[in-house]
Amino acid sequence: MKPKKIVVLTGAGISAESGISTFRDANGLWEGHDITEVASPEGFRRNPALVLDFYNQRRQQLLQVSPNQAHHDLAALEKDFEVSIITQNVDDLHERAGSKRVVHLHGELLKARSTFDEALVYDWKKDIQLGDFCEHLHQLRPHIVWFGEDVPMMPVAITEISQADIVMIIGTSMQVYPAAGLIGYAPEDIPIYFIDPKPNIDSRAIPNLVVIPEKATVGVPQAIAHLKSSL
Repeated sequence: MKPKKIVVLTGAGISAESGISTFRDANGLWEGHDITEVASPEGFRRNPALVLDFYNQRRQQLLQVSPNQAHHDLAALEKDFEVSIITQNVDDLHERAGSKRVVHLHGELLKARSTFDEALVYDWKKDIQLGDFCEHLHQLRPHIVWFGEDVPMMPVAITEISQADIVMIIGTSMQVYPAAGLIGYAPEDIPIYFIDPKPNIDSRAIPNLVVIPEKATVGVPQAIAHLKSSL
């Protein structure tokens, strides 16, 4: 019998427990920077050195942290289920924990791409410097989806969630579009688990919703135990 398909949507909350800073704090800044300075094409054109340095620091931080138990618990689900993870995070913690199918909506910090041809993408663990060029002699930039840019992996994510038997939403407010709209593509009446310490979701609007108001390392095992007991 074909295993049930679990589609997991993850956000900054799951990575925060590994020590990675969440996207922005309460005053709208990210590590002291206005978002438009470091996460927009316009910001990159104005001050590429600032943007490269910002992501170089994020990349160095990423290489110093490890997946947490929630990442490992999701990877272990692949023993019994078909699992696809759709993440808004740009880290590789799901992959390092062992997850095989990870869709990165907002890009990947450990990759660089050409400013000439966005299809030219390179694995990249060191700093990106001004003067680091692709083979067409154009500057490299972080392989990150910035504000105002298309989200090329959305069609893949929509296909994945439209085929789900079970959905888990972990560590994301589901307020940032287009990612927040993904839940609308899930089949009707399938179980949906929402795991977040401050859940901001209208449970009346979603049938079969199980809300677990916990951080990821606590809530993920609870959700897994619940779903296994209900099968």
